[in-house]
Amino acid sequence: MTQTLDTIIIGGGISGLTVAWKLRQIPDHSFLLLEKSTRTGGAVVSCSKAGYQAEAGPHGYLDNCRQSRQLLQETGLDKECIKAPLANFVRYVCIDGDLKCIPQSPPKIIAAPLISPLAKLRVLADLWKKPLTGEPTVSEWVQYRFGKALLPYVDAVFTGTYAGDFERLLIDAVMPGVRQVEKEHGSVIRGLVKKKKVARKGSPKGKKKGLPAMTSFPAGMERLVQRLGEDLREGKEILHSCGVSRCRKDGSHWLVGTGKGQFRSSNLVLAVPVNAALSLLNTISDNAPQTAIPEGKIVTIALGFGKDASLPPGFGYLAPEQEKRFCLGALFSSNMFPGRAPKGHILLESLVGGRRHPERLNLDDDTLISKAVSDMKQLLNLPGEPAYAEVLRPKGGIPQLEAGYPALLAWRNELMQQKKGLYITGFGWEGIGLNEMIKTAFRVSDAIAAGLQDKTEAAQEVKKIYF
Repeated sequence: MTQTLDTIIIGGGISGLTVAWKLRQIPDHSFLLLEKSTRTGGAVVSCSKAGYQAEAGPHGYLDNCRQSRQLLQETGLDKECIKAPLANFVRYVCIDGDLKCIPQSPPKIIAAPLISPLAKLRVLADLWKKPLTGEPTVSEWVQYRFGKALLPYVDAVFTGTYAGDFERLLIDAVMPGVRQVEKEHGSVIRGLVKKKKVARKGSPKGKKKGLPAMTSFPAGMERLVQRLGEDLREGKEILHSCGVSRCRKDGSHWLVGTGKGQFRSSNLVLAVPVNAALSLLNTISDNAPQTAIPEGKIVTIALGFGKDASLPPGFGYLAPEQEKRFCLGALFSSNMFPGRAPKGHILLESLVGGRRHPERLNLDDDTLISKAVSDMKQLLNLPGEPAYAEVLRPKGGIPQLEAGYPALLAWRNELMQQKKGLYITGFGWEGIGLNEMIKTAFRVSDAIAAGLQDKTEAAQEVKKIYF
């Protein structure tokens, strides 16, 4: 017998769990979340061992997203979360084998001796540059608008966010809001200044917006997904170890085939990463412009050191490709949040691999640890051998928004309008950060509650860059 529900959600990561959380608030709305593994949470995995608290997935998220703040309040996690304000921290970029401190505020960044005075003047050429046509890479776009002196720092930014290659990532895909400003105003600087003036007029007098804070939990980020899923009843609202083999439209309903039987629903939410979604969508539509997109996989190497070691103040550092280092960078975890290491010890988590160096993930654990320690000892005060070392290998990769991605996103949006009751969200569709996924999950659940199709926002948000 085929079970009929209002909504079926495929995928129990942060996107699917958030949609499920919101749908539970709709009276008499029946739903079922299907998760192929034995656990929910997707890439959010916290690891506690020997008094150290590390993360195999995201290490936190900024508290500058309304939907994420609301989710914390609804779940009661706002009373548990811990925060590391960006105003109190710095980040470093490795340039010429040395860690250069990057302040968190734009005025301080401009004043800092990061690039030459002539290169700073070159940045102002943006005011006279016409919008760049086509779909340039991040590297091409930044060099055209602001000059090549900024490239190592921009490289570091996209290494830190996407573990990607900024010579392949498209500016239209990773920063559509900034690209829209460029096209509308003819200059990024001019457009952002105008936007800031408008925002000031609409905000209360005397109230200044401060820098956001990085948010996590005492037991790690896995607490968030645990809370979102803890009230879901197995067999009623969620099924674990339930992989989906096919989806198809049957009149006004969706039919979903799994190893545990067939299910029918009015609404179908694909809350899985881009490539997993494309694999399922080929049973719904055969005209996708791409069948898969590249991924960047990173391995996290958690390292604990005793009292003789020390870390500079701040969140951590990033290394652009020109530095030819083994590690993409490292997070100073014990600086960020309390309780991440035993008393008198420090914890840092180095990142290795990414889009440019997937071959490094094939190294054995001992080699990875040895090479990471050797690399970071050249930059940090880490005498002796680590007291704790663990290699945390990825369960999946970070979607890379490269050539063809804007067309793929447009195809997804059109498909959702054509297929009533179809909602496509998840890792990589509109960003890779937890905030982006929570925000989109809210929008999807609101559309389902209103009986409407999901519509992406026409005006793209300008995402601020924080080191």
